[in-house]
Amino acid sequence: MKGRDGIRPAHEQPQGATVTQAFEQVPAEMPLAMPVQDFSSAPASPSPRPLNIDLWARRALVILLALLPASMAAHEMRLSIGLDGISLWEGIYLALFIPLFAWIAFGFATSFIGFLLLTIGRGRGVQPRALRPGDPLRGRTAILLPVCNEDFLGVLGRLSIMERSLTQVMGGERFEFFILSDSNAENGEVERQAYQAIRHSFSRAVHYRRRALNIGRKPGNIAEWVQRFGGGYDYMIVLDADSVMSGQTMARLAADMERHPHLGLIQTVPTVVGASTLFARWQQFASRLFGPISAAGMIWWAGSEGMFWGHNAILRVRAFAQSCGLPELPGRAPFGGHIMSHDMIEAALLRRRGWDVHMVTADDSFEEFPPSLPDLATRDRRWCQGNIQHVPLIARIKGLHPVSRFQLFVGASAYCTSPLWLALILVVLGGAVAGLWPASAVLPSGGLLALTAVLLFGPKLLSMIWALADPARRIGFGGAARMSRGVALDIVLSILMAPVAMLTQTINLFGILMGRKSAWNGQTRDRDGIAIGTAVWLFKWHVLLGVGLTFLAVRSGTPLGWVLPVVAGLVLAPLLAAVTARKDLGGKADRQGLFQVPEPWWRTQSYRPLRYRLSVNGKLITPIWPANDG
Repeated sequence: MKGRDGIRPAHEQPQGATVTQAFEQVPAEMPLAMPVQDFSSAPASPSPRPLNIDLWARRALVILLALLPASMAAHEMRLSIGLDGISLWEGIYLALFIPLFAWIAFGFATSFIGFLLLTIGRGRGVQPRALRPGDPLRGRTAILLPVCNEDFLGVLGRLSIMERSLTQVMGGERFEFFILSDSNAENGEVERQAYQAIRHSFSRAVHYRRRALNIGRKPGNIAEWVQRFGGGYDYMIVLDADSVMSGQTMARLAADMERHPHLGLIQTVPTVVGASTLFARWQQFASRLFGPISAAGMIWWAGSEGMFWGHNAILRVRAFAQSCGLPELPGRAPFGGHIMSHDMIEAALLRRRGWDVHMVTADDSFEEFPPSLPDLATRDRRWCQGNIQHVPLIARIKGLHPVSRFQLFVGASAYCTSPLWLALILVVLGGAVAGLWPASAVLPSGGLLALTAVLLFGPKLLSMIWALADPARRIGFGGAARMSRGVALDIVLSILMAPVAMLTQTINLFGILMGRKSAWNGQTRDRDGIAIGTAVWLFKWHVLLGVGLTFLAVRSGTPLGWVLPVVAGLVLAPLLAAVTARKDLGGKADRQGLFQVPEPWWRTQSYRPLRYRLSVNGKLITPIWPANDG
C-alpha cells in the first residue's frame, strides 16, 4: 500500500532501497513486460544458424598468436631452471610466469590484428555503416541518461550538445531524451529546478524522472523505464552521465538496427574527452591513440558475440526486455545481491536468446575518465567486485554461448593477474633469499626481456605508425614530434603506474573476497590536486612494499636494476598521485602540446551549439565539455 506522496511506508520498502520524493515529467506510460530470467535452465533454442567457420578461425588465430610467444618464453625459462628437474618451488614459479606471459601476449595479438585492419584493411567491418540518402528512420529511439548525484548542470550541458547535434541529421526527430535520476532528495531538488528552467529550450522532448525508490542501482533504473515506457520505443541508446555521442552516430546506429532485425545490441567503443588534470590528459591521450587498434582487433574476433559496457550503446528494447531481467543473487557479497557489473551479463543474456551483439568504433562517441589515480582506484574496486561476482555465474547460467563464457572469464581473470604478478615477484626474491636458486637463474635472459618489451610496448609503437600514416590524424595529435614526446612520457608513467595498480588491485581483490562491499555512488568527476600527506596515507602500503622488496633484493643479491621499475613505482606512488592530479600541470601540458588529441566535433567551426541561461543560481549552461570550461 502506498502513501499519498507515492512512497511506500517504511515497513514495505525493499531492503537496501533508498527513498526520495519522486518527481517526473514523462509521457503516458507504454508498459512492456520484462520477466526475471531463470539462470538454472536454458531458454528455448533460437533458430539454428550455420557455423561461422571464418569467425572461429579468427579466434583460433588470436589464441595461436598468443600461445606462440608464451610457449617460447616457457621453453626459455624451462631451460634456465629445469635442466636438473623441476622442484616444487620452481613449479610454482613456472605456474605463475606462463599465464602472465600468455596474458600480455594475448593483448599484443589483439592489437597487432587491429593494426592490420586499420592500416591495410582501412577499418572495414569495425565502423557503423554510413547513412543511405533517402532511407529515413522508421523506429523511435529513446536516449536514456541515468544519473545519481551528478553535477547536473554538466549533464544538461552534454545533453544539449547531443540534442543540438540531432537537429542536423536526417531522422533526428525520431529521438527523445529521458533523464533517469536516482539522486538523493537534496540533489534531486537541484535537478528539478534546473530541468524545469531549461526543458522548453529544447527542440524535442526531453523527459525527466526521479525514482521514489532506488532499487537495483543503474540496471534497476533502466529496467523500471523499460517496464513503464519500453512499449513505445523500438530502440534505446543508453548513456552514462558523462557520455556524449553525436547525432550522426546515433542515427547510423539506429539505421543499422533497422537493417538487421537479428541485432540486439551495438556497442560503440567510446574514447576519453574532457580531461583537465595531468592524469586525465595522459589517459585521454592513451585512449585516443592506443585504443583504436586494440578495439579493432577485439571487434574482429568477437564478431556477433560482442560485449556491452553499459553505456554509449544502442539496444533493441524488446530484445532487452525479453532477455535481460536480472534476478537478485542469493547469498552475501561479493557473490550475492544485485548484479553489479550488469552490462557483461546482459550482453551474454542477449546472445543466449539468439540476439547478435556487435561492437563498432566511432570517432564521436565519448566518455570522461577519473581525474586522479585514487579516483581511478575507487572506480576500479567497484568493477573488480562486479567482475568477481561473475565467477560462479560462468557455470551457473545455462545456455550461454561459449564466447560469452570466455569473455566473463577474461573479465574476472583480469583482476587476478595483479596478485599473480605480485606472487611471482615474491617467489623470485623469496627463493633467492632462501638459497633455492641464484637470482640470475630465474631472471629473464636478454632475448626473453626483448620479447617481453615487444609484447608490452609494441602496441604503442604500432599505434604511432597508424596515426602517422594519416595526415589529418597526425595533425590531430600535434604532429610527429609532439606525438613522440607524448608516447615517450606515457611509457615512463605507465612503468611507474603498473606496480601501483598491481598492489591496489591485489588489496581490493582480497578485501572483496573477505566480504567488504563496494559503495556504488556518484563518481568524482572533478578534482584539482591531492595533498601530499593525504597521498602518503592513501598509498602507505605501496611505499612499505617498495621498501620491503628493496630489502629482499639486497638480501638475496638480486641486481637492483631488475627490481627498480617495480620499487620506483611503489615508493613514488604518493608523489605520482599528487602531481598528476593537478589541473595547472594539465593546463601547462595542453599549452605545450603534450598529450594533444584531436578536437571533438562540437569544438569545430561547423558546429554552433546553443547557450541556455538557467535561473538556478544564475548559472550558465554551455554545451561544451566540461560544463565550466570557457
